Amino acid sequence: MKQLLCFGAFALWVAMIAATPLLADNYTIRIAISVSMFSVMAVSWNFIGGFTGYPSFSTAAFFGIGCYAGAIAQRNGVPLVLAWLFATLLVAVFAALLGAIILRLKGHYFAIGSIAIVELTRLITSSWGSLTGGGDGLNVPLLQGSPQEVAGLVLYVMLGILVLAFLTSVYVDRSRLGFGLKCISQNEDAANMVGVNTTAFKIVAYTLSAVFCGAVGAVYASWVGYIDPTDSFSILLTLKVPVMVLLGGAGTLLGPVLGTGVFILLEEVFWANFLQWNRAILGGIIVFLIFFLPNGLLKIQYLELYAAILKRLPTRSQKPGEGS
Repeated sequence: MKQLLCFGAFALWVAMIAATPLLADNYTIRIAISVSMFSVMAVSWNFIGGFTGYPSFSTAAFFGIGCYAGAIAQRNGVPLVLAWLFATLLVAVFAALLGAIILRLKGHYFAIGSIAIVELTRLITSSWGSLTGGGDGLNVPLLQGSPQEVAGLVLYVMLGILVLAFLTSVYVDRSRLGFGLKCISQNEDAANMVGVNTTAFKIVAYTLSAVFCGAVGAVYASWVGYIDPTDSFSILLTLKVPVMVLLGGAGTLLGPVLGTGVFILLEEVFWANFLQWNRAILGGIIVFLIFFLPNGLLKIQYLELYAAILKRLPTRSQKPGEGS
């Protein structure tokens, strides 16, 4: 019953987004594309950060490589769909090879190492001007059609990738791989002792966390028509995705999708009304998550949340400046 509700909620969410080109204006369609794209990255991050418990911050590296691989392939005459597939495959191979090295690290060492990967890929892309255009960026062949037709195509492709990522997540969650990843999250040494091949399982999870990001990166590059290292390998992007997952509920199936929708809705509201405070508000959301929603919206215990908020508020009898 629980899984039926999960599938039903996800199907309803996808249907609502899919109806956007038929019912909404260009601004709303752009938001729908953003929600779809970030939902893919959030579901992807959940493989390594949610199921496995490894706090990866290398999402932007995989997204950026997907952007550039797809763009360079198109510029060299590769058909659009094949260019997207090439970018996806390249990111998968890169992540598998990288995972064999970086997953030797654990905890905050792994987190720092994954951030370094983003910066390293950005620097390489900026320096390799003959291939990537360097700091000047790269023009990407535009998709054919009117702006509405192009936006609709991009949205449906993003949704297709999201459905594939979600179904993969469901399969992993119910498989031996998912069981092994959850064992690693709880106690990696104990998982080794009971026969879980932790090295192989972690590499698979890391690769899954990358491959869909590479796919949406390639599609995104075709949509915007221009990419540069700063935007493609953005540290802000790589920080947003874990926050979205944590907001919805890490390690759950619907949590990444729910968290993405809520986060982007809040971001659009704050972006429109408090532009100069946008990043400060992101920091505020992180602090709120740590103190009040450590398990995300899907795992929230409302009475406990209410009690936690009351506990941190000063009582009426307490004067300003008095400690507890």
